Amino acid sequence: MELPAEQVDEAARELLGWRLHANGVTVRLTEVEAYSGLGADPASHAHRGRTGRNAVMFGPAGRLYVYQIYGMHFCANVVCGEAGRAAAVLLRAGEVVDGVELARERRPAARTDAGLAAGPAKLMQVLALNRSADDTPLFEDGPARLLPPDGPAGPVSAGPRVGVTSAHDVPWRFWITGDPTVSAYRRHTPKPRPRG
Repeated sequence: MELPAEQVDEAARELLGWRLHANGVTVRLTEVEAYSGLGADPASHAHRGRTGRNAVMFGPAGRLYVYQIYGMHFCANVVCGEAGRAAAVLLRAGEVVDGVELARERRPAARTDAGLAAGPAKLMQVLALNRSADDTPLFEDGPARLLPPDGPAGPVSAGPRVGVTSAHDVPWRFWITGDPTVSAYRRHTPKPRPRG
């Protein structure tokens, strides 16, 4: 996205309706979350500065930032903003618009087509992307390609981000209002530590 890092929330809104194509499946993005690495967003992987893991968040824009959670699931972000200033948009959910049969094979547990990519790890599963896609381009030859929307995304809703321990009330989760492929909201609840 061509917006400065300070406007990562606006970049996130603009990504709704864009299509992500990889490995025979295309997903229309219906839900995203913004993360700033400018020191004011403790939920961001880049909040404390550049590391080996988050270096791609510092640009250039238009690359994929992929990380693993819980030791088994992958999540993808679109890097945006100017080089040297970290900003990225987590791809939370989407509608499979091409390659539905292949997506069903990759996510046989999905009860409906609307649930195929209704979550960041599910989205990565249907696209068959993993950590090997980290720091790859999205607008040229790479394992995934970001394509402009066919038309306006429609009305957009905003609310708190999902599953973050800090800054969870920041309303930087955006979704296409009423879209059935949007993931269910779950506020992070810290687990109590055992006493002893």
